[in-house]
Amino acid sequence: MSWDQRFDTEEYVYGEQPNEFLRHQGHLLNDGMKVLAIAEGEGRNAVWLAEQGLDVEMWDYSRVGLEKAERLAVRRGVVLTTHLVDLAVADWPVATYDVIVCIFGHFPKDVQTAVLKGVTRALKPGGFFMTEVYSEAQLELGTGGPKDQALLYTPDDFEVLADSLETLHFFDGVVERQEGRLHQGPSAVIQYIGQKRAESRDM
Repeated sequence: MSWDQRFDTEEYVYGEQPNEFLRHQGHLLNDGMKVLAIAEGEGRNAVWLAEQGLDVEMWDYSRVGLEKAERLAVRRGVVLTTHLVDLAVADWPVATYDVIVCIFGHFPKDVQTAVLKGVTRALKPGGFFMTEVYSEAQLELGTGGPKDQALLYTPDDFEVLADSLETLHFFDGVVERQEGRLHQGPSAVIQYIGQKRAESRDM
């Protein structure tokens, strides 16, 4: 099933409320920050970020998802900038964003590595990368996410960030998630927050 097909319903299949992990990072967010939300689906997290007074740009590969995000933003009285982007071939800008967010963005390993390198390139010095993704242990739980182990994460996958970002938070374990009809129940996740070092070279 393509993402356009998955999102082609009036229902927001992952819900309309932000991811719980992201919601708890409000202390890192300040009015006017420029934020990029990648692989953002139907826009639940991007809309919430805009509600916090942030300048939010959203990338996704599904035009249907982007359109639903735009409708949700209108309904909630905020503004988003949306772009149809294939992260496999994305042209990442240099030192552009104060925050980059990726919630349950799952890709083949070569794309995953390219995305993480792109994140380090696009963050401003001092900027934050925040992500919650399913780990390989999620296959045993079956409460959401890819059924292909190659699309899931391990702690080692984050080592590509080590040269450019300082790790502020890392968690590998099980949390409870109730996000629409497709994320329901105990979930094996990896959470990561990193801050780009001032002396970091853009990749």
